[in-house]
Amino acid sequence: QVQLVESGGGSVQAGGSLRLSCAASTYTFSIYCMGWFRQAPGKEREGVALLNMYGTTLHAESVKGRFTISQDNDKKTLYLQMNSLKPEDTAIYYCAAKDGGYCGNSFRGFGYWGQGTQVTVSS
Repeated sequence: QVQLVESGGGSVQAGGSLRLSCAASTYTFSIYCMGWFRQAPGKEREGVALLNMYGTTLHAESVKGRFTISQDNDKKTLYLQMNSLKPEDTAIYYCAAKDGGYCGNSFRGFGYWGQGTQVTVSS
């Protein structure tokens, strides 16, 4: 069972950048589909980006061209580089994993979650 710990959240002005990190307890990236999710106040949790065992990525339309998911296998760390941040990106961001390295282009079925890190973007 993998454990995930996010870091890197904070407060930034619109147009700024942040990089979120997700440290995994084991080498996961060859056997798990990894993802980033977010939940804004009063809204449902939504998928942000996926990374499968082949290194293929998928980004939600709302963040495409601004956010990039990546990994460092040696460091057992997943990243989310966030550029050109907007106030509507304000949310708690979660790292997650699901069994099976193939994501199937789906944000469903994730069984392992981190505790979340707050991102606040001011206008």
